[in-house]
Amino acid sequence: MDHDSLADRRAVIRVPAGHDAFADATTDAAAAGDETATADEDVTVARVGPTGIGALDPLVTATADGETAFYADPGVDLTSEVAADLADGTVGATGDPLTVVDHDPDAATLPVPEDTALGVGLRRLLRGAGWHRPTDPGDHAAAGGFADAGLEDVVTAADGLVGRGWGDWCHDEDVSPTLDRARDAFGDVAVVVNAHGTAADALLAESVPFSVLEGADLLATALDAERVVLYLSEADETARERIETAAERYSDPETAFEVVAGPAVHRAAEPTMALEAIEGNHRLEARLRRPGELPVLDGAPALVHTARTVAHLGARVRDKLAGLTPAGRMDTRIVTVTGDVASPATVELAGTERLDAALEAVSVTGEFKAACVGGRFGGLTDSLAVTPTPFGLTHDDLGTEGVVEIVSDERCLVEFVGRRAQRAADTNCGRCVPCREGATQLTELLRDVYDGDYHRERIEELLRVMDGSSVCAFGVEAARPARTAMDVFESEFEAHADGRCPASVCFEPVEVPQ
Repeated sequence: MDHDSLADRRAVIRVPAGHDAFADATTDAAAAGDETATADEDVTVARVGPTGIGALDPLVTATADGETAFYADPGVDLTSEVAADLADGTVGATGDPLTVVDHDPDAATLPVPEDTALGVGLRRLLRGAGWHRPTDPGDHAAAGGFADAGLEDVVTAADGLVGRGWGDWCHDEDVSPTLDRARDAFGDVAVVVNAHGTAADALLAESVPFSVLEGADLLATALDAERVVLYLSEADETARERIETAAERYSDPETAFEVVAGPAVHRAAEPTMALEAIEGNHRLEARLRRPGELPVLDGAPALVHTARTVAHLGARVRDKLAGLTPAGRMDTRIVTVTGDVASPATVELAGTERLDAALEAVSVTGEFKAACVGGRFGGLTDSLAVTPTPFGLTHDDLGTEGVVEIVSDERCLVEFVGRRAQRAADTNCGRCVPCREGATQLTELLRDVYDGDYHRERIEELLRVMDGSSVCAFGVEAARPARTAMDVFESEFEAHADGRCPASVCFEPVEVPQ
């Protein structure tokens, strides 16, 4: 598969897609939607995806002769000056670059500046974010993509791979058994890539969509699948457009890709509700999960994996074919840090690193008080000294979705938990009683705390029912914020029952959470 690559260009200035003024400042040929233009005969202007580090956006890089200068939000005028210097072979002399990195002149992946937020973690799946043109296959191919793999390569690479995210049918479980069941299934098989609603999956789809498409294509090849569906949220419009264009430019896929947008609600990412949305059902309700059975899409058995999972599969296959490392080396964890921070950041950590390493990529507003780990219904903790693996996180009753929401000392945790309970009550699908009624009762019990009635035993009993008998992960996980908050921060609940808010937020002027 022959493709043109930016690695073959002498000098390249990379500007974030969507910042057309930056591109126009470097070339008259740049037009909205074009990924590559020429400033002059020596300088290439390329539109790239975001890196995931919000504090650096929009990030412009200028590369020539094995040097790259990084500019965080340089503005139009400085971008024009940087491009002019680049034409003369000068890198980093203009303005005040964040840093200048020496690297291989043929670098096909981002040369990571270790002394910046980009240097946090490993950047393996994210190695092309901010460096590759998202919808041009050449850059992905130059980085080792589009591996010529067979069935046995995929099966071997899948062994031990754990599903990432609550939108994955194999959430925190080995994907191999479901792959085996799909191979043994009678009739057509569908592959569904669930990239709905999480910053990490949307970032992969927006910045490095070919890594997602390649993983899906490998699964389709292994299963001789009749259908491959890429499922995203309606809210992630840019990610959806990028992966749709990349799918059109993907050479000779095993099965043609379909792109489907689902409603921008949290529950629509749950695997069976994702299938409901793909089938066109307007009322999304969770389906029962029968042990040992695959879910069904339009009558066909389906594999449902997140974008993170299939991207990891593709990376494992490439490693295996290259003979460079054991397949497990690529098993990193993508983590998004959000909440009370100046700008959110999505980083990639090794399984042996601790979550607190991710804080180096953000600036916390106020003093760190707690973190909600695991997404909207994650667990509350006062320490991030835990590895991002399922074992490490579940041991501390934290979620594995890959989100760390920072809560500063200016926030009230009772109010925080109350609002999560209210959100669960408002947004559940309504199918099962433990989730539907449990979330409503939990909200009422938390409101009672403000009236001086803190009944921990009653709350815990309710949470056990929700956790043990809800149909899907929504109801199970909706119980976690309150449970963990009472375990770690019970003194705040007791203070509120006494009419005091330790954060000085509640009672006056803030009323009871609604």
